[in-house]
Amino acid sequence: MSVDPVEADPALLSDNSEIKTFTTSKFTYSNLRIFYRRHPKADELPKVPSPLPLLVFVHGLGGSVAQFHPLLTSLLPVASCLAIDLPGCGRSEFSETSWDAYTTAALAELLETIIESYRDKKAGQQVVLIGHSMGSALCAYLSSKDLPHTTKLADNIVGLVAICPVSGPPPEEKVRIFRMLLWIPGWIFNLWRMWDRRGGADSKSVLRFVGDNADAESRRLQHLFNCQSRTPVWRRMASGSLPVYKAGVPVGGLPTPEIWKGLEVPIFLVAGKADKVTPPTEAEKLASLFEAGPAVKAKLGSLADSTSSSTSSPGGDGIDVSEDAGVSDAKANALPGVLQTLVMPAPANHALLYMPMTVRILAGNVSDFLSTYVTGRLALSWQLQYLAKEGKWELKNLTKWKSVQPVSKPIGPVDKPVFVAMKTLREVDELHCPAEFVKNWGTRPSKGRHRISQVIHGIQDPPTDEEIAKFISLVDTIRDSRPDGETRDLIGVHCHYGFNRTGYFIVCYLVERCGFAVEDAMAAFATSRPNGIRHQHFRDKLCMKYGMLVRGAEQAS
Repeated sequence: MSVDPVEADPALLSDNSEIKTFTTSKFTYSNLRIFYRRHPKADELPKVPSPLPLLVFVHGLGGSVAQFHPLLTSLLPVASCLAIDLPGCGRSEFSETSWDAYTTAALAELLETIIESYRDKKAGQQVVLIGHSMGSALCAYLSSKDLPHTTKLADNIVGLVAICPVSGPPPEEKVRIFRMLLWIPGWIFNLWRMWDRRGGADSKSVLRFVGDNADAESRRLQHLFNCQSRTPVWRRMASGSLPVYKAGVPVGGLPTPEIWKGLEVPIFLVAGKADKVTPPTEAEKLASLFEAGPAVKAKLGSLADSTSSSTSSPGGDGIDVSEDAGVSDAKANALPGVLQTLVMPAPANHALLYMPMTVRILAGNVSDFLSTYVTGRLALSWQLQYLAKEGKWELKNLTKWKSVQPVSKPIGPVDKPVFVAMKTLREVDELHCPAEFVKNWGTRPSKGRHRISQVIHGIQDPPTDEEIAKFISLVDTIRDSRPDGETRDLIGVHCHYGFNRTGYFIVCYLVERCGFAVEDAMAAFATSRPNGIRHQHFRDKLCMKYGMLVRGAEQAS
């Protein structure tokens, strides 16, 4: 497979990217790749007091926009998203060669310029920054009101997600050593990189990031990103991140812990227990700063807390989706004193942003943070309920309704299936109304008996743990009431169309009672009910609840 950034670019990214040139107060950066995708329903959602926040993604040293691709697939449905390949990274051209153009301050000014060109300033759109590794430090710089800025962006930042963050610049002695290493000629550095990459996806350069036991896809991606990282750019960005110490005080370079401590936005720190590049102690150092601050109320979370607690939108099933409710909701949840941390257990590491085992758990936790502490409008459930008010979708989707398969194929273990998924019965549907359903799916010895149980649940939220427990208990009761030896009964489960909520309940049962891994359970449901669970945030929640990483942590505790 090609390692060329253009040829290897995922279709989602390439289809929504443009190449643009930007000029800051000191430099011109030519032909930068900018990914931007506007929320598909932005014009239909409330704009008072401001539109949905713009989510901005900032990669780290040697990184690129492509590293955010798996996370973007989860967050694109809830907000407009902007991601930038920094100069010489990913698909961006290495046009500006001055070393001064790659200092932390210079890159922050460039990001500020780009973000302000996409942010809807006239409508008062706000911004949430999501950074990885050194990108988290750049996000902290942009969020700080104590550092110099060329725009008003810092006043409009309402949240910061720092993934594998760096807590500050290296100590003075390490800075001296790093500068000496950067004096090594580029061609020698390149030779070392070639030697380090021997073995391709199984090389030390790959395993250093993803771990010795990483799956093939994680190794492939890391090898791809390593090959795309350009030595001249890496050296300049690394040099620009280093401060100059004056009387023991760092000047320039990465933001100091004091800068982090002064941030006035909700912060979510995410680290990987097995990260050898930016170890979890970096996030712990930052968390300790906020815990010590008398004006800041820290809210510390853990993987167990995030996966076992009830997951519902800020307004619950009875959420008020009126314009007025949207106005109050947009501001009330922006809690600048909130700090949330998540240290994902091993094997989560520096590549947790794009490793299949970890990214869905990451996405679910980020989504929860945004909808809980930034604004409830960033909950997809809130948006779907708002768009569905006053029956907006009822007539428009009648044709779509009739095109959906009424009842799925049997779902469960191959030899003993348990469920069928179905859409709700409607009198206006001549093929899937109660009378026709009884004719086709009633008690018929030749086809087995089908017992139908309806589960009542909120419209667009994933079911809560309590609801899942009730569902499992109900299904257990039905199965236990069968005559001895009778295994042909199938239990019908439906929501509206019979995909998202229905699939969620069924997958939970297959995992907890039938021994399925969550990935296999979702695949089994999708096979019997094409295209399976459609809402990405439902799939993310299932991975948060049952993923291999979570199960491993529970077994180890």
